[in-house]
Amino acid sequence: MKRIISALLIGVAALVPVGAGAAAPVRLADDAPDSHVVVTGDTLWGISGKFLKEPWRWPEVWRLNREQISNPHLIYPGQIIVLDRSGPTPVLKFGRRIGQGGSDRALYEKRFPQVYSESATAAIQSIPLRVIKPFLSEPLVVNDEQETEAGIVVATQEGRVFTGPGDTIFATRILPGVFDWNVYRKAKPLKEPVTGEILGYEAVYLGRARVSSEAGADTPASVITAQTQAKDPLQIPASLVLLATKQEVGKGDRLLPAGQPELLSYVPHAPAQDMNGRVVSIYNGVAEAGRYNVVSLSLGKREGVEIGHVLSLHRNRGETVYREDNVGAPQRFQLPEQRYGLVFVFRVFDRIAYALVMENNGPVSVADSVRKP
Repeated sequence: MKRIISALLIGVAALVPVGAGAAAPVRLADDAPDSHVVVTGDTLWGISGKFLKEPWRWPEVWRLNREQISNPHLIYPGQIIVLDRSGPTPVLKFGRRIGQGGSDRALYEKRFPQVYSESATAAIQSIPLRVIKPFLSEPLVVNDEQETEAGIVVATQEGRVFTGPGDTIFATRILPGVFDWNVYRKAKPLKEPVTGEILGYEAVYLGRARVSSEAGADTPASVITAQTQAKDPLQIPASLVLLATKQEVGKGDRLLPAGQPELLSYVPHAPAQDMNGRVVSIYNGVAEAGRYNVVSLSLGKREGVEIGHVLSLHRNRGETVYREDNVGAPQRFQLPEQRYGLVFVFRVFDRIAYALVMENNGPVSVADSVRKP
């Protein structure tokens, strides 16, 4: 399917750089090129890292406003990005290659706003989509209210213990008019590492199901009338067909409406406000994480976290050590925090966010701090 998109409008005075007021100027990478031709497999993060020492400050050199960050114009393979060093601060622009006679040498000129028709699937993403694609629909984070209102599997086809794609399940509390559902099993609570507060429950994603018959839809009118008149009427559950499963679905498992995965079109950028949270867990239960591992954070929509936010990782928060030797009296020291990495937020719930480790100097551990970079 073709989409008509316009190129980014660069250098328009009315646009306010997102990083306006930042304490430190944008720093170019030591070997920043004059230009870069976008190729398949590139990401916004990777391209910005070619030009900048701090990739999350990409919007500043593009002169993007708030609207363009949350809904950016797409960048496609074959386009040329040019670094303009002529002003007091560097600026990135689109350019186009101009041949000069029979020479292979190319010149670059400013590309004025134009209209392009490109396949939406060809646009480059903010971060490597292949790494986090499974996490766009899973894991699920549910709170107590959602757990109370979730659908419940009351039976499986012919009482089967093991179910798979194509099998039918029967469930109650299935909202009328909602046909696609995620099936899950409530799992471990996600706790704030210091206070122990439960921020939500990370659920085990079991699969996806679609309603084949709503509650009571195929029941004869005479049966419905009889049930209505009974003192203890029996409920007639909805029927759903399992479309895909990662684990067996059984009686007692829960269902929530399946929303559309959020597209990672956000430009990497730092939050406008200060953030102060912690790493809550490392997905798949491993003790430590590295680059391209997924972690959950104790920050969510209520703190203003959004897709595309870049946060810095810090360790040794408040750790106390002692010096005991034969030189004077023993002394106690509180170690300063050490910044050692960056994460990119790609999915946000009310009180929890999932982020991908993009850079790290040492392992990422539970209870490490996350801050505005």
